[in-house]
Amino acid sequence: MILKMILPSERQSRWPWVFEKTEVFVLSDDVFRLLRDLIRDYSGMYFDDNARYLLEKRLTARLGINNINNYRDYYRYLLYDKKREDELAAIMDVLTVNETYFFREKNQLLSFSEELLPELRQRNRNSRKIKIWSAGCSTGEEPYTIGMLILESNLFNGWDIEILGSDINRRVLQAARKGIYRQNSFRSIERYYVNKYFDPLPGGSFKILDKVKKLLNFGYLNLLDAVKMGFLGRIDMIFCRNALIYFDMPSRKKVVEGFYSVLPEGGYLLLGHAESLINMSTAFALKHLKHDLVYQKPEYSSQRMTSCRKR
Repeated sequence: MILKMILPSERQSRWPWVFEKTEVFVLSDDVFRLLRDLIRDYSGMYFDDNARYLLEKRLTARLGINNINNYRDYYRYLLYDKKREDELAAIMDVLTVNETYFFREKNQLLSFSEELLPELRQRNRNSRKIKIWSAGCSTGEEPYTIGMLILESNLFNGWDIEILGSDINRRVLQAARKGIYRQNSFRSIERYYVNKYFDPLPGGSFKILDKVKKLLNFGYLNLLDAVKMGFLGRIDMIFCRNALIYFDMPSRKKVVEGFYSVLPEGGYLLLGHAESLINMSTAFALKHLKHDLVYQKPEYSSQRMTSCRKR
């Protein structure tokens, strides 16, 4: 139990301040491991033994909201209650890290603009459709960056352009749909793009223009849900940057297998600079571009996978 100071403006009192008791729930080692494994199985996120206090601190408020008095009962609630899915989604809002900004990892974006987009235009010239997925899109800066670069390229005028942004955190998806950003999101963007693709708002924030916004669809998606991932249909290119680093290895492998299944032959997977597919998958080819390295699903992948199954 801790003491929270209540100032005079918050409560009338004869004293300059008073103290109010606030409940703090202790997370034992054994229940921590149960909760950790449940969260891992649900989302792929993994917390090592040193993260017990972090989990205890971040989840304490959820116990109070649900009128639960200890973490063991909270674990049972997550297992058996009819509202378990809603509560697990709420946990993701509390636990996920959402640090991002426009035009992050510029070298990769240069390769995207100068090499991958022209190749995609040539590859899809008959269908005149492109679909790009930002997996783990957070508050939307990454998919909006993709949209701006596609418009800047002038390669897809009159095409059917769809950019998907997905996340397991429903709170950040609400922010992404609004498309309103403050200065912190613009730390790496040229003024040219701000002037061309944003409207200034009172208070120093900016709103993305509708001509970019109309290219995007945002939705909730758990990357471990292979069935729902399949509903996305064929994806020409996937951005999944700085998301897999929070997963354990079996979960990473499962997510990458899902990416492989929705990409066509020749489709691309773009990871963060701190990430690679080493020890995760040998199904992708590493492609050296002018400014960066990316992963590509080989053109002959279907024949190779068939061959592997026969062995």
